[in-house]
Amino acid sequence: MTHSPSRLPAVLAPAAGLAPPARAAAEPAARQEGAPDDLTLWYDRPATDWETQALPIGNGPLGAKIFGGVATEQLQFNEKTLWTGGPGSPGYDFGNRKTPLPDAIAEVQRQIDRDGTMAPDAVAAKLGRPKTGFGAYQTFGDLYLDFAGAPLNPTAYRRELSLRDAVARVTYAADGVTYSREYFAGHPGNVIAGRLSADRRGKVSFTLRHTSPRDDKTVTAAGGRLTIRGALSDNTMKFEAQVQVINQGGTRTDDGDKVTVTGADSAVFVLSAGTDYAGDYPAYRGPDPHAKVTAAVDAAAGKSYDQLKQAHLADYRGLFDRVKLDIGQSTPTVPTDRLRRAYTGGGSADDRALEALMFAYGRYLLISSSRENDLLPANLQGVWNNSTSPPWSADYHVNINLQMNYWPAEQTNLDETTRPYDRYISAMVAPGAKTAREMYGARGWVVGNETNPFGFTGVHDWATAFWFPEAAAWTTQQLYDRYRFTGDLGYLRDTAYPVIKGAAEFWLDFLHTDPRDGTLVVSPSYSPEHGDFSAGASMSQQIVREVLTNALAAAQRLGVDGNFQAEVKAKLATLDPGIRVGSRGQLQEWKSDWDATTDDHRHVSHLYALHPGNQITAGTPEAEAAKVSLAARGDGGTGWSKAWKINFWARLLDGDHALKMLSEQIKTSTLDNLWDTHPPFQIDGNLGATSGVAEMLVQSQHDYVHVLPALPSAWKNGSFSGLRARGDVTVDATWKNGAADTITVHPGSTGPIRVRSGFIAGRHRVHDEKGHEVGPHRDGDTLTWNATAGKAYTIQNEAAVAVIAPAATGPDASFPSSSP
Repeated sequence: MTHSPSRLPAVLAPAAGLAPPARAAAEPAARQEGAPDDLTLWYDRPATDWETQALPIGNGPLGAKIFGGVATEQLQFNEKTLWTGGPGSPGYDFGNRKTPLPDAIAEVQRQIDRDGTMAPDAVAAKLGRPKTGFGAYQTFGDLYLDFAGAPLNPTAYRRELSLRDAVARVTYAADGVTYSREYFAGHPGNVIAGRLSADRRGKVSFTLRHTSPRDDKTVTAAGGRLTIRGALSDNTMKFEAQVQVINQGGTRTDDGDKVTVTGADSAVFVLSAGTDYAGDYPAYRGPDPHAKVTAAVDAAAGKSYDQLKQAHLADYRGLFDRVKLDIGQSTPTVPTDRLRRAYTGGGSADDRALEALMFAYGRYLLISSSRENDLLPANLQGVWNNSTSPPWSADYHVNINLQMNYWPAEQTNLDETTRPYDRYISAMVAPGAKTAREMYGARGWVVGNETNPFGFTGVHDWATAFWFPEAAAWTTQQLYDRYRFTGDLGYLRDTAYPVIKGAAEFWLDFLHTDPRDGTLVVSPSYSPEHGDFSAGASMSQQIVREVLTNALAAAQRLGVDGNFQAEVKAKLATLDPGIRVGSRGQLQEWKSDWDATTDDHRHVSHLYALHPGNQITAGTPEAEAAKVSLAARGDGGTGWSKAWKINFWARLLDGDHALKMLSEQIKTSTLDNLWDTHPPFQIDGNLGATSGVAEMLVQSQHDYVHVLPALPSAWKNGSFSGLRARGDVTVDATWKNGAADTITVHPGSTGPIRVRSGFIAGRHRVHDEKGHEVGPHRDGDTLTWNATAGKAYTIQNEAAVAVIAPAATGPDASFPSSSP
């Protein structure tokens, strides 16, 4: 069975107008700062390695890694737009060939039509070209705080990162004095702030300095402010960072390129940074960053540390606190690195603690690396990078990685984090249209396997990872899905639809007629990053089918572009769907039945229709074939691959196998600071794992809200609140002994709502927040009723009603059962 969202019921297409703000979970009881907490990463020694041990803070544009050394503190920091490459870099051409591709593509298509396959090297030789001026994400350098006379043997050392506060802390004692530091990256004001203090006056002394692996800057100190300014030699991009030091007590002196504080009671520093990057094609340059950076640091320096911190906490908690998850975890009594190494995935409260921590960490990392004021979305490493030549340039791979970064955004109630993604994909349309026209002879827009901040929409020549014109279509899925979650017609009309339409138009022109059966296929087609080139690989067909279906549904919803709708319908009628069950009962990766029984490749691309797509429904023959494919591929793979498999098994309603994949990721693909590793570090694995946990708890891809669809048996008792479902619905639930106890839905729009859960097939009661009975229609394990925006509706296991039903009087007090 396949599913097409071309006509959305009211639950997924709410009335016009802006959706109301996402509902926040109830505010928790106040927690004493620094108290033990189940959502804190903590360690009993300083970090010595950037990738595996240092702790990340970020506010979207700015990021830093905290080491927590005693004699020397190191803060490696980034500003997300500091990139080599692009305009100004020698030979940069957006990845476009000087010789257009259509004739060469036709030659490849003829060979594939004749022979069935073509080796990647042969295709790359005809269609690829070396990268020129692609560039790489850059470190801004390191701030060092050198502590003269630091103790050799401090006691009670603790280094931590609170996910509830987004604050990193370091504490230790020596000679009867307790020393404390804390750091946060505040979205309000766009600054990184730090405070150094001691519980005895006059004990804070340090020297602040900056280093960078590039020789392209000047560093000066004046008035307690360190200014780092320069231009990248590769593309002349201007950059600047300023760090203002403010001491309480003691003295502060400037010394060339350093600032020294001596004998202070406490000291604060605030840092901001920027470049002259702008997201505008084709120049990608804006004003000199000096004025903006100066204004940010001046404004922050004019406030007290407590004011800065309270603004940060209010902003961050406004996002993070929307979702709560209790799966029976404890507050760990051992450092996080030891907790991870002892993890088995068994039944202990410590194991549950690490699983809950991983879920929360993904939300923390997304908030920290993608915010409303960002010019760029989270990249392959979020916002953190300590190198001038990071792995894969720390770029934007669009054959899954960028998309995976945003899988948890809507599900886990972080809609605001998607704004930079929307801007980035929209900004790719202009260069992508030039590439589509000149290289492919097509309308619309296109982007290949990977891209950068400078509109690189063409190709390169890495044979097994250069060709993926389906990427543009895939990137638009997030935009259409955001509409499905929010029901915001203004967003659909102004932001999402133009981009989706353009991606669909490319395929209206570039599909190829398969001589084997007359269907329309993608050719040349390559299943990332695996096998030979062919025509009509499953993932290619599934993605193209999805973008055409979404474009048609959006045009119909908006009542526009009748001729375009007709053209899309005609193509869909003859498009190969890309979903076939093979001779071994597996879902085929290619149009021909070539899947090998020994294949354990990390990409499971042909299951796209299961997740993140919605063309395969659990319980159908195609879903059973997907299980066969997943079993054949095994539970191994790299970090992001295991994360994808969590989502696959959740969509197949197998919570135990989904948890097994989370366990495998924690045990073999997670570092001591809980970063995901490919290896090396890639943030998509963290974010994909968080998405997978959300998929275990709530699904809504098939036009109904499915609550606890894949609950693992190890999570015997628990609760969650604040998760989001498509159709503008917020969901809370509790469960006992592995079965749902209560489900509460909070619709943001008025109209029909459908809720599914296993216990609904038995006796249950449904009431609103005032205790008034609701009389829904039941079909098996699914209830349907007309919901009113702003109300809360609770579906209650009848056995629990006598204990926890809301107090009520009058005729509604008895809550007659809505089920037989």
